[in-house]
Amino acid sequence: MANVFWLDDDAWAAIEPHLPKNQPGARRVDDRRIISGIIHVLKSGCRWRDCPPDYGPPTTVYNRFNSWSRRDHWRRILKALADGQWITTAVAMDGSYVKAHRCAHGGKGGEGSRRSASRGGQTTKIHALSDTLGRPVVLKVTAGTVSDITMAEDLLAEVDTCRHVLADKGYDCDALRTAIRNKGATPVIPGRRSRKRKIRFDKHRYKFRWMVEAVFCRLKDFRRVATRYDKLARNYASSLALATIVAYWT
Repeated sequence: MANVFWLDDDAWAAIEPHLPKNQPGARRVDDRRIISGIIHVLKSGCRWRDCPPDYGPPTTVYNRFNSWSRRDHWRRILKALADGQWITTAVAMDGSYVKAHRCAHGGKGGEGSRRSASRGGQTTKIHALSDTLGRPVVLKVTAGTVSDITMAEDLLAEVDTCRHVLADKGYDCDALRTAIRNKGATPVIPGRRSRKRKIRFDKHRYKFRWMVEAVFCRLKDFRRVATRYDKLARNYASSLALATIVAYWT
């Protein structure tokens, strides 16, 4: 069948060593085929039931995605691939809205759904921190109404060392600037207009903040990342992790 996705040999060689081993239950069917099917669904945006038969029964493909999401395997695989490869001389952070399709409604409310009503309808927000090469190092999912600055320290907490932190003026806050300096880094963040004293920052280095915006553009090439169809926040976060693995770390 045309227009189906298959993990190539190099990508599979990177992913396969980090797959969970000795899992309970029946012996797993072909991992490479099933994971390729999951990625096909994420890229094409189709319903799970419409997953092409090339990958096997759609229920098998979905059940693998859902069960590994419940056990947090997808994010562990991403962390295993990215660990030791981060280049965090400078990091950049930002947030991006994602519209939640009506199919995403009806899941567990509150923290379980991580979506909220806004002017454009139900939304979720992706918070990302990218490394010096523009690769996503940390990704968080919240309701769409959560401000970018609220998640800033959570993003930074997962990076051991960095020299510069790049962000737009939405992150301008004395407390955050202090937290960045306490990590031994320099904030490269312009001040808000409301500040009485002008904030000085490295304008040349700030130009590289576009790298984190490019992260969102690339990840949203996956249609199930660009629009949220998952009722559960953990499943959407797993979709985001798997898209990141394919786009950046294999």
